[in-house]
Formats: sequence, C-alpha cells, structure tokens
Amino acid sequence: MPNIATNAPEFSVTELSASIKRKLEEDFGHVRVRGEMGRITIARSGHIYVDLKDANAVLSAVMWKGVASTLKFRLEEGMEVVATGKISSFPGSSKYQLIIERLEPAGIGALLAQLDERRKRLANGGLFDGDRKQRLPFLPRVIGVVTSPTGAVIRDILHRLSDRFPTHVLLWPVLVQGEKAADQVARAIAGFNAIAVGGPIPRPDLIIVARGGGSIEDLWAFNEEVVVRATAVSTIPLISAIGHETDTTLIDFAADQRAPTPTGAAEMAVPVRSELQDRVNMLAGRLARGLLRGVEQQKIEVRAVAARLPRPEALLSVARQRLDLIDARFQPAARAVMTGKAQKWAAISGRLRTDILKGDITRHKLGLANLSERLQRALARKVALTRDQLSHDKRTLDVSSKRLQTAIASTVQQRLTRLETQGALLEALSYKATLDRGFAIVRNQSGEVVRAKAGIKPGASLSVTFHDGQIKVHEGDGPVQGRLF
Repeated sequence: MPNIATNAPEFSVTELSASIKRKLEEDFGHVRVRGEMGRITIARSGHIYVDLKDANAVLSAVMWKGVASTLKFRLEEGMEVVATGKISSFPGSSKYQLIIERLEPAGIGALLAQLDERRKRLANGGLFDGDRKQRLPFLPRVIGVVTSPTGAVIRDILHRLSDRFPTHVLLWPVLVQGEKAADQVARAIAGFNAIAVGGPIPRPDLIIVARGGGSIEDLWAFNEEVVVRATAVSTIPLISAIGHETDTTLIDFAADQRAPTPTGAAEMAVPVRSELQDRVNMLAGRLARGLLRGVEQQKIEVRAVAARLPRPEALLSVARQRLDLIDARFQPAARAVMTGKAQKWAAISGRLRTDILKGDITRHKLGLANLSERLQRALARKVALTRDQLSHDKRTLDVSSKRLQTAIASTVQQRLTRLETQGALLEALSYKATLDRGFAIVRNQSGEVVRAKAGIKPGASLSVTFHDGQIKVHEGDGPVQGRLF
C-alpha cells in the first residue's frame, strides 16, 4: 500500500510532552479540588505525594516541601480535604497531577468526625479509663511544664504559682502548633518521666501540659494519638490545660485532671500558702484548747476519786496494831534463843585446852615440812626433763627453719619470674597502647564504658580518656531549669 503524504507536523516525544504540560497549566492554572485522601507517601526530600479520590476517579497530587511544612494538621488516609493548586504533568511518566499549593480539611465537620472516631477507638483501648487516673500530689516540690517558652501561657502559670505557693518549676520547651508539635509534646512527657529520682535534675512530682486558646486546627496537635498515649502511660500525675474552658481535646480524656485554663492548672497544682498557714494556726489553737479541756477534766476526775478514798490514818491503824502484837511476842523468844546459844558456847570453850592445840600445830608443821621436801624433789626432776625437751625442740626448729627459708627463697624467685613475664604480657595487651594509636574511651557518669551512641542519654555528662589525659563533655539536649523565689 503506498505511503500517503500529509501536511501534519512531526513532534518529538519531549516536544509533545512539553506542549501538553503547557496546555494543562494554562487551562487549569488555578483549581480547587475536594476529595478523600488515599495513598500518602512522604519522600526523604520532604515532598508529599498523595492520591485524591472520590467514588469514580483518582487524581495524583504532589505537595512540595515548602508547602508541606506549613500544614497545621497531620495527613491521614480517609480524611476529606480541599486542595488548591494547578494541574500539570510529569513528562517522565506521561502522567498529569495536581500541584497542591494549599491544603485544608473539608470543613470543621470532617475534623470533628475524625476526632470522634479517634476518641472512640482510643476509649475502646482503655486509655481513658477512670482506674488509670492518678491522684494529684497535695503539695508538689517540683512541677514540670510542657508548653511554648515564648507565649503568655508560661508567664501566667509562673505568676499564679508565685502568688499561691512558690514552687520549683522545670520548663520543657515545645512547639504547641503545627505538624511537629505532637511529637515534641509526646517526647517532653516521656522525657520528664525518664528523669531519675535523686539525679542532677530533680524529677517532677506533677506535669502540666498547657496551651492558649485557638481554633480546632490550632489545637489539633493535642488530639494526636502519640500525645494521648504518652499522657496515658505517664507515671507522673498530669494536668491538661489546653485552650479555653469550652475547648476539649483528646489529651483531656487521658490526663489525670483537666484544667479549664493554664491559670486554672496552676491553681489546681498548689494550694494557697496563706490559707494553709491560717488552717494550721486554727488547728493548733483547737489542739491547745482541747488539751487544756482534757487536763481540766482529768483534774476533776482525780479529785472525785480522791474524795472517795479512806484517810491514810485509817488504812495504817490495823497494820500498826498488828506490828505492836508481833513485837510483844518477839522479845521473850529472842531472849530464850540468846540464852541457849550462850550455854552451848560455854560447853564448847571448856573443851579447847592449850596443850591439845599445841600438839595439833606441831603435827601439822611436820607434815607440811615433809610435803615441801617431796615437792621440791619432784619440781627439780620436772625442770630437768623440760630443759632436755626444749633443747631437742630447738635443734629440730633450727633444721626446719633452714629448710623453710630455702623453700621460701625458691618460691619467691619463681613468683618474681612469673610476675615479670605476666607484667610484660599485660603491658603489651594494655588499652593504653591502644590509646597511643589515637583511640579514646568514653564513660558515663557511673564510670561505665559507653560502647554505642544509643547508650548516651540527652543531658548526660561524659568523660573521654586519651593517652595523655581525660576531659569532660556534656550532651546538650534536655530541659531548661528555672526556680521561683
């Protein structure tokens, strides 16, 4: 079949793709599209690729990094949104797409529906159960505050605490609005819970999460699941003070106590010192008056009991008479005993003659002399035997001493030789030789060797040992301290 020549111009693929791209951008340079978010992909570059869909079609869309950073809410599949931008094409895949320049939820109703669905799901997970709630401490020594460091909220909280009961306050600065706010708030709550008791930074007895009022989009970070879960698992009692009294966020359901305003949170956190002093004074007065009444009542009871007791003279009269009767009987009996003892002594003394006593003494002297002579001869024999035994033991000890000295000298020489060998080996294997080659050893505050980056906590103090000395370093990520006086 012969070729039929035409006048139609020929395009290269690139030229045709560029022409289609220009046409789309001219005809659809500004469009608003309402749809449901489908697949969401966040590239490493920060750009976001999404699918907008309805019941019959799907439209690919891209949001560049600069636009994505201005979002005030988190993107989720199924969320209904209104996207504003222009239609363009991507020549690399012959595919048209919406370049999103602005993205917003499709009305407050959509956000409220999403919020209600999330609230029910988290409630079914037990995060809002009443038995998880903790009682607030009556008088916390340290209060941790999670809020923006530059807003009026922190100033209101500090001012109210100063008026009521000055307390040590730790501020963990965070963003309270925007895409990154939820993660920062969750990390701040977990960070306060991670502070060890008795460490260089005091552990809070109470946490206040606070933000000023705003629209539902402004407060959306406190509806995020990551914030709710961090609040629910906090072992430190937590007060939520988000927005005004009419504003309600999901953190309020998970918190141990909800305050209508940040100032109200400060009022819940501590009592009024002057009122405590007045109450203590009142109770002290009541106690003193009660003690006085008790003492007076005891005096009255003692007087009543004393009035019913008999007189001391009446109690002692019977005993006195009994004593007089015993004394009257005792004197004749004592005289009879003494007379009998005197007669018995006189009979014994008559038998003690002087010549008998002298004969007994002479016999005892002769016996003692004989016994002394026999004892001296036995003692001399014992001394001679002991001297011979000591001489023999000395010769045996001298021989044993020489053998022991020889054995000790040999053993010491062997141990010295072994010690020198091991010392040389230890010097060869010493970590100092490794330090001389340019390595260093990192230790934490407890002196333990840190073997990986994961072992370093934010705010930790470290020591680094080189071959010629040691230095101290400090990891800087952590809360900023502040104290009221």
